[in-house]
Amino acid sequence: MTVPDSSASVVRLAGPWAHRDVAANGARFHIAELGDGPLVLLLHGFPQFWWAWRHQLPALADAGYRAVAMDLRGVGGSDRTPRGYDPANLALDITGVIRSLGEPDAALVGHDLGGYLAWTAAVMRPKLVRRLAVASMPHPRRWRSAMLADVKQSAASSHVWGFQRPWLPERHLVADDAAAVGRLIREWSGPRLPEDEAVEVYRRAMRIPSTAHCSIEPYRWMVRSLARPDGFQFNRRMKRPVQVPTLHLHGSLDPVMRTRSAAGSGEYVEAPYRWRLFDGLGHFPHEEDPRAFTSELINWLKDPEPDR
Repeated sequence: MTVPDSSASVVRLAGPWAHRDVAANGARFHIAELGDGPLVLLLHGFPQFWWAWRHQLPALADAGYRAVAMDLRGVGGSDRTPRGYDPANLALDITGVIRSLGEPDAALVGHDLGGYLAWTAAVMRPKLVRRLAVASMPHPRRWRSAMLADVKQSAASSHVWGFQRPWLPERHLVADDAAAVGRLIREWSGPRLPEDEAVEVYRRAMRIPSTAHCSIEPYRWMVRSLARPDGFQFNRRMKRPVQVPTLHLHGSLDPVMRTRSAAGSGEYVEAPYRWRLFDGLGHFPHEEDPRAFTSELINWLKDPEPDR
């Protein structure tokens, strides 16, 4: 199902970037792009959409990159398909977009769920990923072990367990004009709370029909597959190490993903790996302190030999 035309104004927000749609992996994806140069593909997390990267798009373009922020399957202006929300297929969406943009590869920058998928894409299609930057999300194998073995991490990610119920989570997300979206963003942020206007943008985007359901489906797979053959197969597949330089970014006050859960993901990287902890920031470092986040990202992208 495509996003309704009446919702285009909610998603295609004005700015220096250009909006368009690209076809990849059997679906249509909305992107916002700005600049020329090597491709940097930005992947949003939950409960957001491409607009989460509004601060990074102009900065990356000014730094000499082709900056592209895409809406993941089922979110924002991208197609809402009835299936295809497992991480392997979502990763193929991402690498398919790279090919559709006519690029040989991309530096992937992912936050939260987008980070989980960036890790996955770097393992599944290594030739298409030039560099990897992940914020607020451990490697999928670290995520799995932390959710199963760390009681504190399991409690911190209680929303993931709550998503396993049928239909009720969707209704909760959109109730009272998606008030829950604003509440989650504020609770997951550090002391630098988001502006009310920004929260309202995310609330409006979640109210687009079927968005809540499609946003939750990846988390349902992540939990329900823990004891299924497809989940075991995915976990085995993710043993293959990442072979590209990796930047791992995390907020010290992140209440959703504990620092100890994210730290240590470097054991799955056989390439230069840099860990950067932002003091005093929460789950959304790219929005809470966009200047510090973007500076760290661009300096690393420009570093020809990032140290381990």
